[in-house]
Amino acid sequence: MLTAILVTVLVLAVAAVLIFVFLRSKGTIDSGARKGKLNVKHINSVGVAAKAPKVTTSARMPDASSRSVAAAPGDSLKMRFLAVGVIAGAALTALTGKLFSVQVLSGSDYQRQAEKNLYTTVATPAPRGVVYDAQGIALITNRQVQTVLADSDVAENPDVMLRLSAVLGIPYNVVRNRILDLTSGAQSQRVVASDVSLRDIAYINEHIDAFPGVVTQVRTTRSYPHGSLAAHVLGYAGTASSDDLSKAAEGRDIEMGDAVGKAGIESAYDDLLAGDHGQRVLVTDAKGAIQEVVSETDPTKGNDLYLTLSARVQHVAEEEIKKAVKSSTGKAASIAVVDVETGGVLAMASYPTYEPETFVGGVSQDVWDEYQTEASRYPMLNRAISGTYPAASCFKAFTGMAGLTYGFVTTSTTVNCTGTWTGFGDDYPQKCWVSWGHGNVALHQAIVDSCDVYFYEIARSFYRQRESIGTDAMQDFIKEFGFGSKTNIEISGESEGRVPTPEWKAEYFKDAPEQAQWLPGDISNMVIGQGYVLVTPLQEARAYAAIASGKLMKPHFLHEVRNSIGDAVLSETTEEVSRPEVSEANLKAMREALHGVITEEDAVVPLFSGYSWSAAGKTGTAQVSGKNDFAWFSMYAPYKNPRYALSVCIEEGGSGASVAAPVAAAVMDAVMKYENGKLDDSALKDMGYDFEAGIVDSSYAKAAKKKKKSSKKSSTSTSGSSSSSSDSSSSQE
Repeated sequence: MLTAILVTVLVLAVAAVLIFVFLRSKGTIDSGARKGKLNVKHINSVGVAAKAPKVTTSARMPDASSRSVAAAPGDSLKMRFLAVGVIAGAALTALTGKLFSVQVLSGSDYQRQAEKNLYTTVATPAPRGVVYDAQGIALITNRQVQTVLADSDVAENPDVMLRLSAVLGIPYNVVRNRILDLTSGAQSQRVVASDVSLRDIAYINEHIDAFPGVVTQVRTTRSYPHGSLAAHVLGYAGTASSDDLSKAAEGRDIEMGDAVGKAGIESAYDDLLAGDHGQRVLVTDAKGAIQEVVSETDPTKGNDLYLTLSARVQHVAEEEIKKAVKSSTGKAASIAVVDVETGGVLAMASYPTYEPETFVGGVSQDVWDEYQTEASRYPMLNRAISGTYPAASCFKAFTGMAGLTYGFVTTSTTVNCTGTWTGFGDDYPQKCWVSWGHGNVALHQAIVDSCDVYFYEIARSFYRQRESIGTDAMQDFIKEFGFGSKTNIEISGESEGRVPTPEWKAEYFKDAPEQAQWLPGDISNMVIGQGYVLVTPLQEARAYAAIASGKLMKPHFLHEVRNSIGDAVLSETTEEVSRPEVSEANLKAMREALHGVITEEDAVVPLFSGYSWSAAGKTGTAQVSGKNDFAWFSMYAPYKNPRYALSVCIEEGGSGASVAAPVAAAVMDAVMKYENGKLDDSALKDMGYDFEAGIVDSSYAKAAKKKKKSSKKSSTSTSGSSSSSSDSSSSQE
């Protein structure tokens, strides 16, 4: 603005000078004419005469008519005054116009800009919502911590920083760097130390005059009260990065320094868990130093989440897979438990695991690097959704139904198993896992005994009929149970798995044409869950739930969302993805065969005979090149009134019957106790864990229990003879 005024004045001054010069050139100035004085006619411009002209008193003065007309001396001064007046008037007019523009026309705009420069609004972090399990046990909470904060200008006061260093036990340079940190905003108070002892807080408050610009506050930080429990499901929250800010979801207001979800539920529902920022309105000087806090608005806590997960069942699942790994040759393990009717995940565990609290406030590079090594077995990997393995004999339930659906076998079709099969030629023999063979077996016994030869015959039929039914007929049927694609569960990191096809193989081996051809052995390996087949434990659990119900459900964790005043604002949505195209008769035949595994298979019967409920399931022992066998067991229960399905995989654990099946039995027993309201802390006393102290929302737990009882009563009244409890269901069997 000042520049514009100076330019205007300069232009007017130049104009005035030009006017003055013009007027001067038009006027005549007589330098010697004065009344009563000599009239000098001429001054020699070359020299001065040596002798002055003689003047006589008698000489006549010329009259007015004979003299040249000369300008009066006052005329020149008038012109000069006129020019100065023009300049002054023009300058005054310009200044007056500019003043009118500033004060009147643009006054409100400048006032707003001035206020904007005077006041600064700084966001204050909001506590995130609490995450509960299905019974009101708090899985993620906010822990109050004593925090020391400093204004930015404290960095200019070395005495205060030295005092902070001495009291807090933090190196001076660390204190200074934290105060100079701009990640939370130029005027935001900087966190010097968090989780400070009450003794140090008291000292600072008692000597506040020695700490100008320093304040203490009670803030919240994320807490995971049960350590590593459900770590892969819950995930963790960390400080927002620049990448988080650039990728923030619509409507999500993220400030530098905020806690944001980085993995698991914390990340999947970050927008719901995040609260609304508080605001501090500050008066700052030209340098940005805080002069006064004008107003302060408290932040609003985020929404609370209630999951389908059961903390108690989760604890049993984690303990069982850990025990299986440690008592066998196993390297790692995972398990998934889903609700047959809703798709809600009751438990999901992966071992080895980690503690989310490690990441609160940031994790050291050494710890992060350690988690990414083969020696550590990648504890942050959620094997239940990210680990892909050969499905082994658990796959036979689906390839068997494929054979029934296409009419290649019936429930009465028998195959003679001698231990060696040469259906694709004597040059290509394939072995059954029982080298001496099973003899003549029908489908039911082939499932119970897991006879490979029976399924080789199904594979040969598909291969021979590929021209009429298509080369991908078996694969397409298997995919109807969700294999080969993501389940789309909320948390990230899920793998698709693989159902191999001729097209896939051609693409996969495009740089090795000699391996790209689809061979008969590819389909005979696939039919028993080997070869190029890859699945996740969650896919297996969901697929067995589909056998039990005839419906493929979308698995999920979210049950309910409540806002900061306790009102329910969102409830779980049960989503039926599809219904596999398989007849009820064929489903019934496979269910009976899977039930036979539990009641007839010699190695499995003792594991389940002591329970008050019955089930249907399948063992699996996957062969992986260069490694010990992977142990599988997939099942659902109760058999006649299915409620839950699970799948467990022990990497390099050995036999499915001897290693994975005991885990499945123990976890399903905990599930059945949970279903009947009998899984309390007394049932877990042998594991040394007490969840009662962690039940924060007891009112929710009571309401959930009442709702479950009401649901059971309604189910019993509408289904007639069907049982509403696992106990009575097993007695009917």
